Amino acid sequence: MAKKPSMTSRTTYRCSGCGAEPPKWTGRCANCGQWGTVEEAAAFGAGHVGPAGLPRPALTPITEVRAEGARPWPTGIGELDRVLGGGIVPGSVVLLGGEPGVGKSTLLADVAARVAGTGRRVVYLTGEESIAQVASRAARIGANHPGVKLAAVTELGQALAIVAAEQPDLLVVDSIQTLSSTELDSAPGGVTHVRAVTAALVSAAKQGSMACLLVGHVTKDGLVAGPRTLEHLVDAVAMFEGDRHSALRLLRCAKNRFGSADEVGCFEMTDEGIREVVDPSGLFLAGGDPATPGVATGVMMEGRRPLAVGIQALAVMAIGATPRRTVSGLESPRTAMLLALAEARCGIDLSSRDVYVATVGGVRCQDPAADLAVILAAISAQCGLVVPPGLVAIGEAGLGGQVRPVKALGRRLEEARRLGFSRAIVPGGGPRLAGSAGDLEIIEIAQVRDVLQVLTPTAVMPM
Repeated sequence: MAKKPSMTSRTTYRCSGCGAEPPKWTGRCANCGQWGTVEEAAAFGAGHVGPAGLPRPALTPITEVRAEGARPWPTGIGELDRVLGGGIVPGSVVLLGGEPGVGKSTLLADVAARVAGTGRRVVYLTGEESIAQVASRAARIGANHPGVKLAAVTELGQALAIVAAEQPDLLVVDSIQTLSSTELDSAPGGVTHVRAVTAALVSAAKQGSMACLLVGHVTKDGLVAGPRTLEHLVDAVAMFEGDRHSALRLLRCAKNRFGSADEVGCFEMTDEGIREVVDPSGLFLAGGDPATPGVATGVMMEGRRPLAVGIQALAVMAIGATPRRTVSGLESPRTAMLLALAEARCGIDLSSRDVYVATVGGVRCQDPAADLAVILAAISAQCGLVVPPGLVAIGEAGLGGQVRPVKALGRRLEEARRLGFSRAIVPGGGPRLAGSAGDLEIIEIAQVRDVLQVLTPTAVMPM
């Protein structure tokens, strides 16, 4: 009788940042250059073979497969459904990441209650808090639904036993790093361990058409722990972002097999929990006295959603020998470049000024289309000229002084028109915008220096 091949194991190493497998342990990954990301991982040797004697699965023509089972069902939270592509798909696994205290557990408690309200079975597994803490939070935000079943679980076998017994339609795991298994040789919480636990939950979700929402911890670099390994296992990766000093929360989708990865959901943290913000543009506009210099408005794109954002600038006499450039909500290198561009191309002297530039509402703006608004706000602050009310500036600035076209200009103008703006500065030489602009007065400019023409010279204020 032939001897059955034995399952031998060997020690391998894997980088948690990029997934590379070096031949030996090193302090720095040679592939991505990150320090401290190479960890030991168990692997099977060459003598390992797969299970034999299993029945061959039946093959089905793709034209005979019914797609009804892959249709998403809404969660009841419109902003979350927007990001996920219409809702939660049965059998899908969604990884939700974010910094501690940003509101991940609060959002999922609300989701669990809303889904249970539709008659679906919901199981909430917590490994970081007691069930009393979870129930207390749910009661505080009005999400204490009797259809949500709670359990404090930190062992994978217990979690799978609960899934097998309850057969839930939705499983919430908070968090995936707290689940461990005694059958695994790797250390609990490590990349290899988390990967194996996630793979087991993904297999259970696919077999039972159970939707699964996993909470993932975030590393010091702002990435979900084990980003490259977990990203390929799950169907969608969503990041919950926000400053703990601000009520605004943004939900971005880094990967989505069932919809677009460009959508962004807007939420607001309140005493009653997470509240979706259907029209977030009003949160980022300056408001206040319209006759204040240094305030301009641009329209940025968050995914496929246009958002009007207020840019504020302040120029004061420099205290030291080197002028300061302090930025909040914008990219510091790009803002410094735009200030230098305003000085070189528009003749504005900022060499003896400390300049402070910030976005309204603490929103982070990385869209180059806000360049003109930043330059306009800086010129307004330095010269004491008030930006005319109802004016919005959209355009990317080049180092040569030219104004470059931006994407989705029609949608940006439509958002500005909806918010009541009457005039818009846009890059010249682009396609005709009569249909998208509506009753907006379009001011096309080709050079950055042309923004000086729209400022109100009669509103000079004392410096």
